[in-house]
Amino acid sequence: MSDAHSQSTGATGEGSQRTETRGEASERSTESWIDRLRTAVGWKSSPAALRADLESALEETAPSDDGGFSAEERAMIRNILRLRETRVDDVMIARAEIEGIDEDTTLDRVVLRFMDSGHSRMPVYRDSLDEAVGMIHIRDLMSHIAHTSMVEEPAAGASAVDLARADLTVRLADAGLVRPVLFVPGSMPATDLLARMQQNRIQMALVIDEYGGVDGLVSLEDIVETVVGDIEDEHDVEEDAAIVATGPDQWVADARAELEEVAVAVGVDLSGLGLDEEVETLGGLVVSLVGRVPTVGEMLHLEELPAFSVEVLDADARRLKRLRLVRVVSDAA
Repeated sequence: MSDAHSQSTGATGEGSQRTETRGEASERSTESWIDRLRTAVGWKSSPAALRADLESALEETAPSDDGGFSAEERAMIRNILRLRETRVDDVMIARAEIEGIDEDTTLDRVVLRFMDSGHSRMPVYRDSLDEAVGMIHIRDLMSHIAHTSMVEEPAAGASAVDLARADLTVRLADAGLVRPVLFVPGSMPATDLLARMQQNRIQMALVIDEYGGVDGLVSLEDIVETVVGDIEDEHDVEEDAAIVATGPDQWVADARAELEEVAVAVGVDLSGLGLDEEVETLGGLVVSLVGRVPTVGEMLHLEELPAFSVEVLDADARRLKRLRLVRVVSDAA
């Protein structure tokens, strides 16, 4: 009995040691590969320290011979590091630039709207954009037209598609082609919206304000472009420069031109004008300084911009479209 008991106790002890060994191995296996990499290269383990190490590595002036970052890789990694600080309203298309479709529009008109806009998706609304009900994809539209115009048993040599069979007078709301769209606040981090788009398989989001009105639009492409830069496809048309010199000390500018670009073109620092609100475009600056939307033909002499006169070339009741800047030559000069 005692020998048997002794053997049992010994086996238990050895089993306990083997269990501890397996436990240690298990703990090591749970250590992530990135943790082991940090240890191997001497980086600290905290996320903040890793970010600091990456930023320091990106500060190298030239790629090293031993596999350092190229200029393109550096730019992309910097964009990724900044992405967590990017909000939805930083990448959205402004409301004034959104091209949408009323749900009462007939399908023939929807086809023409897609042709004119060049977009593959557009938001669908009821009465106004603030009553958005979803979006339509051009692929769904063309698939609907193809199915409704299909000839089931065409005669030999006859076309399998007869477009005359497709009823294009149907309202968009009745065609069953409207897909859901995401509604998000402008303060949402862009990374959170990216995750929601992936989870819901929806590539368009409308940005809403605190009252439920639509402020802007964001697509998956808009977010990806913050990392990889502009993505242009076969149908994209090269846009004209936002501000163009038309003569000595004269420029014509799109009102949507960013202030940084305008400042470089005219050689004047436009920052620090004492505005209470954040302004990013030339049109926004003028409206903020004047306190209203100026009308076409107005010549503005702004106290905050004494070196220039501003002429409104194109505008509507809601926004400025094109402006002319003329440098003012003082009498003293």
